[in-house]
This record gives sequence, structure tokens and C-alpha cells, in this order.
Amino acid sequence: MAKYGWFALWLVAWHVSALDRSWDEIAFPSKGSSNSIGSYANGCLAGGAELSLDGAGYQVIRSQRKRYFGHQDMIGYLTELAGSVDRLGIGHLLVGDIAMPRGGRFTSGHASHQTGLDADIWLRLPSEPLTRKELQNPEPYPVVDIDNYRFKKEKWTTNHSLLLQIAAVDERVSRIFVHPLIKKQLCEVSWKERDWLRKVRPWWGHYYHFHVRLHCPEGDNQCVAQNPPPPGDGCGAELASWKPYVPVKKAVKKQPVEPQKSSKPKYQECIALLTGP
Repeated sequence: MAKYGWFALWLVAWHVSALDRSWDEIAFPSKGSSNSIGSYANGCLAGGAELSLDGAGYQVIRSQRKRYFGHQDMIGYLTELAGSVDRLGIGHLLVGDIAMPRGGRFTSGHASHQTGLDADIWLRLPSEPLTRKELQNPEPYPVVDIDNYRFKKEKWTTNHSLLLQIAAVDERVSRIFVHPLIKKQLCEVSWKERDWLRKVRPWWGHYYHFHVRLHCPEGDNQCVAQNPPPPGDGCGAELASWKPYVPVKKAVKKQPVEPQKSSKPKYQECIALLTGP
């Protein structure tokens, strides 16, 4: 009986140790079809699909971070969007973070991107593919002076507006996050159809890229959907409320940045993905 007792203790110790594993230590997705589990900011991804590092009209940047996995719906969306952009001659898409092989919380950066239904696309639209070296450490293209809350009109083109429209009209898209001043710029355009602007949501930080979020895919029953955006195009008082009040600046002592701790998985299926082979 003693050996079974030791085995039980070993099993408990192994399980606790496995839960201390971080999602970015996992090199491969699980087998099977894609399934988004949980919410965008607390979940995981079963059967993650891999986005090829380059394809028609796009390249994946910073591939060394291994954040180019997603739900098969997201991979399909990105390749189709890149194809449309390529045919229109808008430029070459630079695809940033999607998700890790099995989703979960990044140790740095986003709180979302956990279920394979979020993706970052940069606003830099090169006419030619980047070199391998450039892809590893790409130069961003900020269109907002965030220190002075000023939109850089000289850096914005009609291609940027068109790209965001094409990205948003797809019925798979739930939201697109951009800096409030980018949203303001889009609101000032005389679009024939404005319904898609409802999906474009102001959010801090998105001044050199935009963040696409897809709806929960049909059949992914454990995927937690987000409430739809408020009615309307979002170009009125709500958008104006994002303009910051600028207080008198005080000297702030910089604190060292510590890596984020992975939140404990909420769903048993996520625990299985985190602890399994």
C-alpha cells in the first residue's frame, strides 16, 4: 500500500508543478480542430492553427515570439484580408501577435489574445516585403503623437482608412480596437455606408497597429462572447469623452517592469491543455 501512497503524492506534486508552467513554454498546439475556450482575456485554444510566416500580401513579424497561432477562423480571416489588400495594391500587411500555440496569457504584453480570436495588424504598409532581419525587429509606424494627443495627418493615407474598412466589414469581426484619434479620423470621412464604424472601438495604445477581434465561432460552445458595441457609429459624445484631461505633470520615479504572472486557468479544459503533452 505504501508504494501507492507515494505514487499519489508524486501525482499531486506533478500536477501542482505542471500548473506553474507558463503558456509560452508550450511549443506545439494540441491535436484536433480549433476550439476557443473561455473569454478573450481568460481562456485558451485547443487545436490551434499556425499562420504561415509569409503568404500572399502579408508577413509575420517577430516570429521568434511564437505568437502566430490562432483559431482556424482567424487564420482564414487574416489570409483572406491580406489577399484582398494585395489585390487592391494597398501595401504589404505586417501581422503581429495572434496567440501562442495553445493560447493562454502572455508573460509580457496583452491580457487578451488568449483564445486565438485576437490579432494585431500594423499600420505600416510597406510596398515590398521586409528582410528577415527587419521582420525580427520591425520599425513601427506611429500615426499619433501620444504625448501631445495629436493625430499625425501627414502620416495617414487613404489606404489606411480603406484597410480598416475592409478589415471591419467582414461579418466574422466583433471589434477592431484603434487609438481614439484614429477612430476620430475615420469618423470624419464621408463614407457611403457607416455601419461598420460601430465595430471600430477607441482604446489606448493602438496608435501604430490595430487589433482585430473575431466573434466566437459557431460550435465553440465554451467560448465566452463579448457584448456587442453600443448602437450607432460611435462618432459622437462617446468618442469625445476619450479626450484626456491633462493635469500638471509631476515627476514620477520609474519602477522596474516585472514580467506578468500567468493567471490560473479558469476552465478544466485549459488546465488539461496547459499540463498535457
